[in-house]
Amino acid sequence: MNSSIAETHSQPRRVVVLGSTGSIGRSTLAVIAHQPTKFEAWALVARSDIAQMREQILTMRPAYAVMVDPAAARQLRETLPPGIRTEVLSGEDSACDLAAHPNADSVVAAVVGAAGLPFALAAARAGKRILLANKEALVMAGRVFMDAVQAGGATLLPLDSEHNAIFQCLPVAGSLWPHTRGVRRVLLTASGGPFRRSSLHEIEAATPDQACAHPNWSMGRKISVDSATMMNKGLELIEAAWLFNLAPSQLEVVVHPQSIVHSLVEYLDGSMLAQLGNPDMRTPIAHALAWPERCESGVSMLDLARLGRLDFEAPDLVRFPCLRLALEAISGGGAAPCVLNGANEMSVAQFLAGGLRFGQIAQINEAVLNRLGHQPAPTTLDGVLDLDRESRAFASQLLTGAH
Repeated sequence: MNSSIAETHSQPRRVVVLGSTGSIGRSTLAVIAHQPTKFEAWALVARSDIAQMREQILTMRPAYAVMVDPAAARQLRETLPPGIRTEVLSGEDSACDLAAHPNADSVVAAVVGAAGLPFALAAARAGKRILLANKEALVMAGRVFMDAVQAGGATLLPLDSEHNAIFQCLPVAGSLWPHTRGVRRVLLTASGGPFRRSSLHEIEAATPDQACAHPNWSMGRKISVDSATMMNKGLELIEAAWLFNLAPSQLEVVVHPQSIVHSLVEYLDGSMLAQLGNPDMRTPIAHALAWPERCESGVSMLDLARLGRLDFEAPDLVRFPCLRLALEAISGGGAAPCVLNGANEMSVAQFLAGGLRFGQIAQINEAVLNRLGHQPAPTTLDGVLDLDRESRAFASQLLTGAH
C-alpha cells in the first residue's frame, strides 16, 4: 500500500465522487463545499437519480457528471439549463474512465454494493488516492483489489467511520502509513441498530421502515437494513482484515449504542486507544480528504460532559445471526465472503421490496453460504463477478421458494 504524501496543490484537489447521490456522496460534497479552497468536486458519478444529480451539478459545477443508466443521462442533459458547462456522460465505462483520469487527484469510492467494484478497481490500477467507502470491494475481491492497489501504487484511505477510526488509532513510525506492530486486537464498535433491545418475535416481524430507522446514523436503505441485521458490522470485519493485514483472531465487535467511540485498538502493553466523535460521516470524510493534514468538517464538536456516559456490551449472535455468518465467513476465508455478500444483497433487496420477512434474511444468507462458500477465492475480477452471479442466482432460487 503506497504511503507517499500527495504533492502540495496550489489549486484545490480535484475529487471524483463515485456514488455522489448516496448518503456518503452527499456528505462528501458537504465537506467539499465547506472547504472550497482545498477541494473541488471535479466529477460526479451516480446510477439514475436525475433530480439529485441535477441539483449537485447546479451547486458544485463539476467538469463531468456520469449517469451509469444511459436513459437517465439523456434525461439529465435535457433538464440542465443553458450555460451549464458540465459534460454529462453515461455508462460504466465512462465512470471507470473518470476514476482513472490523469486529472483526478482523489477518488471517493462510495457506490453501494457489488456495482462499485469495477470503478474502485479502475482507480486502484491507475494509482489514485482512493477514499474507500465501498466495503464490497474488499469483501468480494480482497486479494484482487489489494493486488491492484499495490501494482498501481495507489494510496488507500478508509472512509467508513470504523475503519477510519482504526487508521487514526494505529501506530506510525518512520512512515505516515500506520502499521500493526504491537497491536493485540482491534475492536469495531456497533450501535446495535434499531433492534438492540427488541424481542426475537419483534425482530422477525419487523417492517422495512422499522429496519431503516437507525437511532444514530442517517444512511441509505440497504446499509440501514445491514445495520439492523448487523451484517454491516460483519462485512466491516472482513474489510478491516484486508485493510490492516489483521488475522480474524485480532478482530472483535463490541456494541456501543451511543456511536461516539467509532473503534478501538488494543496494544500488547495493555493500552487501548479509541477515536471519538459525533456520529457524522463528515468527520472521517474530512480526515481522509485532507490526510495527512486536518481540516474543518462542519461537524459540531463533541461535548463529553453533556453526553455523560458511554456504554458497551457484547453482541448477541442469537438476535443477530447475520453477524455470526460473517464471522464464519472470515474464519473460513476463500469464496465465503464474496458468496455471503452476493446472497445478502439479494435477500435485503427482496426484504425492502416487501417479499421477504426480516428474519428470513439470515436464513437465505446461510443457505447460500453453506452451498457455495467452501470454494477457493477467485483470483481475477471476472472470477469474482462469476462467483457473485452464481451466489445471486442461487439466492434468487431460494427467494422464489420463500414467498
